[in-house]
Amino acid sequence: MEKLYLVLENGQIFEGKSFGAEGEITGEIVFSTAMTGYLETITDPSYFGQIVVQTFPLIGNYGVIPSDFESDRPYLKAYVVREWCQEPSNFRCEGNLDTFLKDMNVIGLYDIDTRQLTKIIREYGVMNAKITKSIDNIDEIIKELKGYKIVDAVKGATCKEMKVFNENGEKHVVLMDFGEKANIQRELIKRGCKVTVVPSYTKASEILAMNPDGIMLSNGPGDPAENVEVIEEIKALVESKTPIFGICLGHQLTALSQGATTSKLKYGHRGGNQPVKETATGRVYITSQNHGYAVNADSLPENAELSWVNVNDGTCEGVSYKNAPVYTVQFHPEACGGPQDTMFLFDKFINVMGGTK
Repeated sequence: MEKLYLVLENGQIFEGKSFGAEGEITGEIVFSTAMTGYLETITDPSYFGQIVVQTFPLIGNYGVIPSDFESDRPYLKAYVVREWCQEPSNFRCEGNLDTFLKDMNVIGLYDIDTRQLTKIIREYGVMNAKITKSIDNIDEIIKELKGYKIVDAVKGATCKEMKVFNENGEKHVVLMDFGEKANIQRELIKRGCKVTVVPSYTKASEILAMNPDGIMLSNGPGDPAENVEVIEEIKALVESKTPIFGICLGHQLTALSQGATTSKLKYGHRGGNQPVKETATGRVYITSQNHGYAVNADSLPENAELSWVNVNDGTCEGVSYKNAPVYTVQFHPEACGGPQDTMFLFDKFINVMGGTK
């Protein structure tokens, strides 16, 4: 296997081996603590522009299962693991991880001490990194890393045209796609909804003209504050008093549309073991999460109520709005892969839209 180097923005260097596609790449390096669901991680559009480090040591043991994908292709820049399994075993397996990454042109790096790497990211914070074949020009690499920035993430992850699923569904939900995970629409369809997926740049007037029973605002990548035009459209959607359910980036964009602010977390929340507390009941749920930004709870306007908080660091995990049937969460209730503790929020959305027959 070819030798590769992982160079961090802070100057630290890891030596590893290549799998997947060949080449060199620059991206923002983040880690996920998920113990399962590596296929969902690799195909989650929220990782647009990022190099993902998997803390779980063995990856690829159940192979590649296309029906578990969260999108049609990976959006991450590269995938870093301790060890990858060359001979997967699962009755649903349709291929191996190495071949899949080659086919998708995603660079893989293994034989890295991912425990040490994760501790560095936790202590230093999220930073840029480069996977390269040579470190002879290390000063130039560090300069390049300090100048790298993910831009137009939502534009790069959204669908390009409208798509309709479950045409004869009882409730009509318009799903704004900012880089949506496919399991969001699966959960809506499972509850009898017709789902119309629209690109992120769709105007509020176009959405309201479809006369939907509800509007879903999806997850997605990047800095939420970058999406100025989208935020204005969401503001109009909230004013329409149509039921709205926002997840992850959808949660952040809704808060921004109501006058709140967001900020970047030191190393984000990524994995399937994040505890969140519902403020109304005090009950704690374990959730799946993938985000690097958070809504600043102290910036919420009077019409907004903090409904969920992160037990670990106290950050905002959910907001309910008093002036409209709108509620949003930072975590992933569709949870693929991950715990399904908060799946009931989809049932709540159905009830807000008037329930089912």
